[in-house]
Amino acid sequence: QEQLVESGGGLVQPGGSLKLSCVASGLSLRDYGTAWFRQAPGKEREFVAARRQSGANTYYATAVEGRFTISRDNARNTLTLQMNNLKPDDTAVYYCAAGRPILSTLRRADAYTRWGQGTQVTVSS
Repeated sequence: QEQLVESGGGLVQPGGSLKLSCVASGLSLRDYGTAWFRQAPGKEREFVAARRQSGANTYYATAVEGRFTISRDNARNTLTLQMNNLKPDDTAVYYCAAGRPILSTLRRADAYTRWGQGTQVTVSS
């Protein structure tokens, strides 16, 4: 059974850091393009960061570039999102995703076919 399980969310003060992890089972992340998306209450799911299947190219939403880092550990079959200098606008449920998007679609949620259940991130003082 294919499964993606996120962890690492929580409550953090503005300016703080969190590291999200997404552990895959039943599938090998090295065979997929991978990404993080987030969804705030009352808003649509939005792209955060992506890493292509091959190579080390990464892509970020403008709102998080320079603060967030996506990485993949093939040995541990894990995708991570290091989030620094967090802001209240980063508050959302964060989801990891796997799929086979092409370059022009990697920021689209419908390009990914496997999703985790999400982990809540709350940035508040």
